[in-house]
Amino acid sequence: MPDSYEDADLASLYDTINGWGPSDEFYLDLVPAADSVLDVGCGTGLLLKTARDRGHRGRLVGLDPATGMLAQARVRDDVEWVQGDLSTVSFDHEFDLVLMTGHVFQIFTTDEQVSALLTGVHQALKPTGRLAFESLNPVPKPWRNWVPRNASTYTAPDGTDFRVTHDIVWEKDDLVHLTETYEGERWAEPQVDQATMRFASAATIDSLLADNGFEVEQRYGFWDRSPFAEDSREIITVARPRPRPAGR
Repeated sequence: MPDSYEDADLASLYDTINGWGPSDEFYLDLVPAADSVLDVGCGTGLLLKTARDRGHRGRLVGLDPATGMLAQARVRDDVEWVQGDLSTVSFDHEFDLVLMTGHVFQIFTTDEQVSALLTGVHQALKPTGRLAFESLNPVPKPWRNWVPRNASTYTAPDGTDFRVTHDIVWEKDDLVHLTETYEGERWAEPQVDQATMRFASAATIDSLLADNGFEVEQRYGFWDRSPFAEDSREIITVARPRPRPAGR
């Protein structure tokens, strides 16, 4: 998890950088059919807040380990906000829908971490529930565009401008380690964050799901629900739990 998510100032800029878009609408479309929704890695909680604003009257729970992010989420008290992750917080088959948005799935960089995550999700879901998440497809190598010349400039809520630059530090197997640098008048010096992301193939994702009690129900290549193809930008998955084998 990037350290910047713990920083209250950088967390306050998250929604400016990651504005509402087609991915949010995709996930929001899944919410009305679910009486209870858990957003794993909810960040600032924008998705659940919007679901409430658009009329959802059931249970909405946002789970995130980052203090800075939850400080932004907790400006609203009509959603349950829980600090932690599925290794520290457990639920007992309470949710019709579990979401992992914003490529949260990709911060789990080993099979063991993914297995622990999916075990927690399986425990949280009702038997008829669904899990929805996305991962960037490694085939187009999207990280090759994360270079300083493609930096972006934004205007913060207080009117100050800032610049965000990405750079790749190393690549190994399906892992990419990158830096994210924030520069602007609000900081005396650049703020540099680091993260490692896993770019698992669709076949690897399917194998991990199967090994941890899930089967794929739907698979898309982009937010318009176009079918997944080898060179699709995204691997968007809706999965359902299978009964866990005895002893697991």
